[in-house]
Amino acid sequence: MTRTPDAWTALRADPWRYLGSRWPWGALAYVVSTIPIGIAVLVVLATTLVVGAVTAVLVVGLVVLAGIPVLAGLLGVVERARLRLVQAAPPSGMSWSERLRAGRGLAVSWPEVGYAFLVSVVLWPIDFVVALVAITVPVVLLLAPWLSRVDRMEVLGWSVDSTAESWLAVAVGLVALAVSAYVVGLLAVAQAALARLLLEPRDAELVRAVAELRRSRVDLVDAFETERRRIERDLHDGVQQRLVALTMTLGSAELDVPDGPGLTLVRQAHRQAEEALEELRATVRGIHPRVLADHGLAAAVHEIADRSPVPVSVEIRLDERLPEPVETAAYFVVSEALTNVVRHSGARRAQVHGWRQAETFVLTVVDDGRGGAVLDRGTGSGLAGLAVRLDALGGELRVTSPAGGPTEVRMAAPCAA
Repeated sequence: MTRTPDAWTALRADPWRYLGSRWPWGALAYVVSTIPIGIAVLVVLATTLVVGAVTAVLVVGLVVLAGIPVLAGLLGVVERARLRLVQAAPPSGMSWSERLRAGRGLAVSWPEVGYAFLVSVVLWPIDFVVALVAITVPVVLLLAPWLSRVDRMEVLGWSVDSTAESWLAVAVGLVALAVSAYVVGLLAVAQAALARLLLEPRDAELVRAVAELRRSRVDLVDAFETERRRIERDLHDGVQQRLVALTMTLGSAELDVPDGPGLTLVRQAHRQAEEALEELRATVRGIHPRVLADHGLAAAVHEIADRSPVPVSVEIRLDERLPEPVETAAYFVVSEALTNVVRHSGARRAQVHGWRQAETFVLTVVDDGRGGAVLDRGTGSGLAGLAVRLDALGGELRVTSPAGGPTEVRMAAPCAA
């Protein structure tokens, strides 16, 4: 048996490899099966058109005619499956159940409708004639020694009268059998290529659209991250430095201003400036933590855990740095989850675990709180916003929080992101 991937490749290979493979039989099955399918489609389409035209005055007729694209879509499901007879990897598409559920909710695919009319009007008559000749001529020639004994035999104008001629017919029949295998193979390959041309573009277009959508979402995440870094840099190098200079100036002023109401105001201003500086530093850490960029996820998560009023144990096992988008998303998942633990859960302790599983990074945040947490994707903030961000990276975020606890926030993201 040949290992050629499809009938077209086998046809161009060594003749003995093609004739000894499964592809001639697959091509014959493809051509022969087109005949009943074409007849059935012709009957269904003709009936639909007649009924729709007769009842066009009524609303029912329009509904009947609108069912033609659905019928064409169902035929497309059958045809994609039949391509396995001549191709090892036919194009994927909807299943019968998916196509029926979608119904008229899908936009009309005119290539599918056109292919349905081709099958019902053009292709099956051609296949019928070719299959009839390709099967009957070799079979009659191969059976010539026996058929010539029964009656006078004539094949394509050739009269087989003697025993020698009958055995010569057998030899010719073997040649005709090989030629028929090639003719049927070429016809099947050509029709399969036509089917693929008309039925595959919609799936390929959807795949390209999904890929383009994912790329655009990743680009948005990158643009957002770039803007976040710019804001962090401006605050760190601009506003923060000015506040540091202000606190130093006010500190020097405390030493020079004599006791009295003026010194009290200076001390109050100094204290307010230090509080504003501390709030700004906390804001800068929330925008893009410096420790994450410099030392990686494990160090950054330990820093969050150290600041948490709820005791947090951290175990992150990584042999190397994660891709930056995944690392940043994981940091903010931990930050948001632990913030929710402190504010809402009533938990006494929490745990953070992170590990790499094949090409996927998995991180969990578990607490022993009261549970009942819900991931509301409609809000677009907090964990919901992070879930959207992970979707763009090809990952996912899940929250498991039965009443009474425990609560588990679990993220998984491909490291190829």
